[in-house]
Amino acid sequence: MVGLVSDVGLKRTLNEDFASYLEKDEFKIYVVADGMGGHNAGEVASEMAAKRIVNYIDEKYSSTNVDELIVEAIEKVNRDIFNFSNTNEKLSGMGTTVTACFMTKDFIHVANVGDSCCFAIKNNHIRKITKDHSLVQELVDIGSISEKEAENHPKKNIITRALGTSDSVSVDVFEIENSECDLFILCSDGLTNELTKEEILQVVIEEENYVNMANRLVYLAKEKGGRDNITVLLFGGDM
Repeated sequence: MVGLVSDVGLKRTLNEDFASYLEKDEFKIYVVADGMGGHNAGEVASEMAAKRIVNYIDEKYSSTNVDELIVEAIEKVNRDIFNFSNTNEKLSGMGTTVTACFMTKDFIHVANVGDSCCFAIKNNHIRKITKDHSLVQELVDIGSISEKEAENHPKKNIITRALGTSDSVSVDVFEIENSECDLFILCSDGLTNELTKEEILQVVIEEENYVNMANRLVYLAKEKGGRDNITVLLFGGDM
């Protein structure tokens, strides 16, 4: 079962988030992207990223080294977006964050670029798998501000890494044991800017299925302000 909701929120007129996934017997791939750029270019970048990463995994799975496949997919799509942005002035500077989870029977790889993120839940305990590529996260890392201060920092939306803004990109990958998590949540920062991970966990505990969880998380994020687009993708941790 998968729970997926993508909502424009209460302050934006365009939803620049995009999510895509594919579940097969051999593998599963889930992607959430959060676009940026003027003239609707963010919407273009996020859709390209999510769809093309899924397609690349599907096309190459049987013919390449799957250990490196998620990184290859993201690097390829980064070049695609960058090259496409140079074909039209209105697309100049477009980009997108991405967080993805690639599962096989042998491993689970979680990858991210930017500040869309992945949470893992097991036995009513939640942990954030990814690490944001953002100015605020850098301030936390060097000890200038605390994690608590970072939650409402005025520069929280400034990211330091994205797909499509350069012809190359550095991708962070986290390897998870197959039995390590019961549930994964991929989301754009429209969720995490409004809800703490403890509030997210509470919804998971209280709701019975992934669809209800996704709907309720988006509802609560909008109730707390809904300042950005909100995308939530929930799925189980087993093949």
